Amino acid sequence: ALIEVMATGQNICEHLHLPVQSGCDEILQCMNRKYSTADYRKHVEQLRAAIPDISITTDIIVGFPGETDAMFEQTLEFMAEMKFDSAFTFLYSKRSGTPAASMEDQVPLAIKKQRLQRLMDLQNEISLAANQQWLDHSVEVLADGPSKTDPAVYSGRTRQNRIVLWPTQPGDRAGLTRMVEITAAQTFLLRGTATVERTD
Repeated sequence: ALIEVMATGQNICEHLHLPVQSGCDEILQCMNRKYSTADYRKHVEQLRAAIPDISITTDIIVGFPGETDAMFEQTLEFMAEMKFDSAFTFLYSKRSGTPAASMEDQVPLAIKKQRLQRLMDLQNEISLAANQQWLDHSVEVLADGPSKTDPAVYSGRTRQNRIVLWPTQPGDRAGLTRMVEITAAQTFLLRGTATVERTD
């Protein structure tokens, strides 16, 4: 029902943050998650079939207690298959009072850091490839305001929640919707030239 609403709603943008946490079913069970990677995969397939331009982002935790090298490899394979537009990646850390904090087979910090780096390297490749698909396209962007690092550059987001930067134009203001021609793609953002203000 939610997918249908997103696909048909006129005021809903094409972006969904859908945390998966791990690409290994054994780890998901240890985390007490009520879904499997097969369940998750099915939902993503349904979303992309109904909303072809949808951007899907996720959360991933590496180094959960008991995670072996083979389990981590399953997560990497799952990430490569899902091709998320971006991912928030985290090292598992103990939280007092949680069942996981007292679990055996805690993963050493050095190994967690190595796994996190491998995960980020893979996701950065995927994110860059996803952004490159927008090169030479004109996209609708909702302006947020001047860039925090350069007032000569304006910042906004597409309907897929991608960050877009363009040289500040007369009349630029937060809340303005502009069409921006994408001329460069980076891992975490797009750059382009603002063309016209959308007036409809």
